[in-house]
Amino acid sequence: MKREFTAVYKKQGGWYLGWVEEISGVNTQGKTLKETKENLHEALLLILEANRTFSNKSAGRTAKREPLQVQLPA
Repeated sequence: MKREFTAVYKKQGGWYLGWVEEISGVNTQGKTLKETKENLHEALLLILEANRTFSNKSAGRTAKREPLQVQLPA
């Protein structure tokens, strides 16, 4: 399943900072923009995996799961 998120990058001093707008806690830094992008990609995958694992343990097998779509304001 492919999903799209918004990555934000900002240079601050000698570092690049990166974070994902839609998910709190997905942030990183790197010495180069390329390194920061790679780190952010890994951080996002780790958070999504951890959230899925936690949700599965909390909800159990009997919980109902379904897609949820929203239209973001322009």
